[in-house]
Amino acid sequence: MLTVSGLTKKYEKLLANDEVSFDVQPGEIAVLMGPNGAGKSTTIKCIAGLLRFNGHIMICGVPNKKEEARRSFGYVPELPALFPMLTVWEHLEFISRAYKLENWQERAESLLQRMELDDKKKKLGQELSKGMQQKVSLCCALMPQPKVILLDEPLVGLDPHAIKELKNLLIELRQNGCAILVSTHMLDSVAEFWDKALIMKEGKIKAIRSRTEIEESGENLEQLFFSITENEGAAQ
Repeated sequence: MLTVSGLTKKYEKLLANDEVSFDVQPGEIAVLMGPNGAGKSTTIKCIAGLLRFNGHIMICGVPNKKEEARRSFGYVPELPALFPMLTVWEHLEFISRAYKLENWQERAESLLQRMELDDKKKKLGQELSKGMQQKVSLCCALMPQPKVILLDEPLVGLDPHAIKELKNLLIELRQNGCAILVSTHMLDSVAEFWDKALIMKEGKIKAIRSRTEIEESGENLEQLFFSITENEGAAQ
């Protein structure tokens, strides 16, 4: 599981994250929502260990910057950053060797096929379109079968087939007990599969709602989102 407690991140005078706290349980898809500049990507980067921060972030009970924690999660950044001179297949081999995966070739083949990249194995990273780079980034994150996976605007740039496959993969991961955190500002893209909604504004978590709570209370997630992000103040 993923646990974030009192996460605070400052960029000089800008307070990007202000005492952010939430958790994502095994077998749960949590969606981190908010307008541009709300602090979503900073939160994701802190969890991924890319930024220094104050507070505590635990991956499966281990501090996120420990090697044990890093071996338990996958990360899909908003902008894919492939090695320009490695082929698609070499990217998956690199990840497999880094994670010391055994018999990884079959899983690599399966992921490439699902993302319609099986005919692009020999293409260099620099030769791929942004959408294809995003697909490779997804495959790399999924190779080690993470227990926690973080995705920052994962559907941007993907074609309809890849979007469908990614959604299917997320549902499969949830069924296998993975804790999934998706950062997005596109509500429609996650409407059918989210379990928990985390709504951010100005660096703070303004509301946390489960799908069950929304359904039982008669709240509308879209209306709640806009009432929080377009008006001042909201209760947890």
